Amino acid sequence: MEDRPLADLFEPADRARWLGLVEGVLKGADFEKRLVSRTADGLRIEPLYGPADPTPQPVREPGPWRIAQRVDHPEFAVANAQAMADLEGGADALVLAFAGAPGARGYGLTAMTVDDLDAVLKGVMLPLIALRLDAGGRGLEAAGLVRALAERRGEDLSSYDLDLGIDPVGVLAATGSLGAVWSEIAPRLAETVSELEAAGFTGRAFLADGRPYHEAGAGEAAELGAVLATGVAYLRALEAAGGDLGTARDRVGVLLAADADEFVTVAKFRAMRRLWARVEQACGLDPKPLRLHAETAWRMMTRRDPFVNILRTGMAAAAAGMGGADSVAVLPYTQALGLPDAFARRVARNSQIVLIEEAHLARVADPAAGAGGFEALTGEIAEAAWEAFQAIEAEGGIVASLSVGKLQRRIELTRETRMKAVASRREPLTGASEFPNLAEKAVAVLDAAPVVPPPASNFGSGSAVASDALPSQRLAEPYEALRDASDAVLAKTGRRPTVFLANLGPVAAFNARATFAANAFAAGGIEALSNEGYADADVLAEAFTASGAPLACICSTDAIYAKRAVAAAEALSRAGAATIYLAGKPGDLIEPLQRAGVGAFLHAGCDLVALLNEALRAAMRAPARAAADQGAP
Repeated sequence: MEDRPLADLFEPADRARWLGLVEGVLKGADFEKRLVSRTADGLRIEPLYGPADPTPQPVREPGPWRIAQRVDHPEFAVANAQAMADLEGGADALVLAFAGAPGARGYGLTAMTVDDLDAVLKGVMLPLIALRLDAGGRGLEAAGLVRALAERRGEDLSSYDLDLGIDPVGVLAATGSLGAVWSEIAPRLAETVSELEAAGFTGRAFLADGRPYHEAGAGEAAELGAVLATGVAYLRALEAAGGDLGTARDRVGVLLAADADEFVTVAKFRAMRRLWARVEQACGLDPKPLRLHAETAWRMMTRRDPFVNILRTGMAAAAAGMGGADSVAVLPYTQALGLPDAFARRVARNSQIVLIEEAHLARVADPAAGAGGFEALTGEIAEAAWEAFQAIEAEGGIVASLSVGKLQRRIELTRETRMKAVASRREPLTGASEFPNLAEKAVAVLDAAPVVPPPASNFGSGSAVASDALPSQRLAEPYEALRDASDAVLAKTGRRPTVFLANLGPVAAFNARATFAANAFAAGGIEALSNEGYADADVLAEAFTASGAPLACICSTDAIYAKRAVAAAEALSRAGAATIYLAGKPGDLIEPLQRAGVGAFLHAGCDLVALLNEALRAAMRAPARAAADQGAP
């Protein structure tokens, strides 16, 4: 018996051997279409990568990332209680989301005075935690409140791990307006920093925020390019006022959106650190670790089946941490439905504790180093983002590009492509477009009304800068609108819109397409009424009439369609079906089926949102018919 390692008994694995095996499995199918995917920016993702030599990668300061929790309740006492519970439960950073800020999602702190802020942070020992402000157009005011609070408490600002989050460029991107032209705002920003530094401030005054671009549908390179251009705009503002670039770069932090695409998110965060180091080198500076924050993406959150958001945000938090984020704020899983309760906040907090303390994801400075896929995609994203940054610079900088709408137009093209992928389910949304649950139970949120925010200072009072605001859109919104319409019908009539599955042949023949159709219609709130299948078209039509459904969908195999689908469609049409669908792509049968009454074909890759919108309209236009076997009205 040979006494050598088992691996030595096999032929060495290489890409050529692997490709040979793949060709056998594909059986002539296109390798590019089947196995190669692309990011929103068109960057290629191979199905298999070999090991790579680790590229020197800037990393965060040693140690785990900070667990950040949002403080966004408008009642000071409640906000304080939430903050204290989060800190006692393991968080070590707070994000103060002020009313009116885009990141407050319609709620937020209403603190207007130092007394208000002191009440919110009562009992919080600020020198022991990290603090980030998210105040939107009230950024300068909020910074002043923190400074006044430090003075009241007799604490030096230098003892605070503080990110003031002042971001007029982000406000312009998200809202389309500022209170003054940039040439007036920039000197004021520099003056604010000088005043803060005189009071001992050593943190980050400015935030280059990627959320407005991500929520508008931007790809990873476009988001990083905009963030990079924003950071450079703040460096220029401070340098123009006589500031030292070495100190200026210490006053800028970055916030990126982290979503559930682990591969892209890890690479995006790694690329951000490389890009900022490149900017520092261009400024003649030796790179220092960038303060890089993460917040799980608003774009991926769903109102329907919100428990799936726990999985999404957990994956996003893990990816941001592995990618090198200094702090991660996880949006609670009910955030899209209202202000989260204690349980939702606890889940958001504990998901990170598990990642750090039990999964030990923070034990390695750069877990992706040397992994061929991550190294390749990090480099590709970095290069594409640098090109996006250069395009913005060629347009006069980020403010000029936003002011004339050029950046918005580029993002709009990506958004349109992404939403088409969502509509066709090439980008599936679990619980919304895939595996919807029409019987889901309501989840608890706090009983708090949205806040009417106080007027924002908008960084000035001169001639305003105006632009087209970037939209903030969650991917699931088109499907949620359909479900809302279905809920309205249910509340009014006691029954959801329904579709009768006209199953042909035995269960083995129709089951796959019937399941597919039921899942697809449920994504629009349309309940599928199934059965054991029919062999006779007249019996099928009688069952349809008895169901009371206004819509019908024929389901079976292509072979059975060739023999019986036309007769089934004619029978359903005579029985008064408002619209007849057929599950699948019947090829040469399309024209005969359409003549027989089939109005649309439901198949993978079709525009499901458009089909469901028309189905709901047809169902609601159809005259009410009693369901003999269901007692429906």
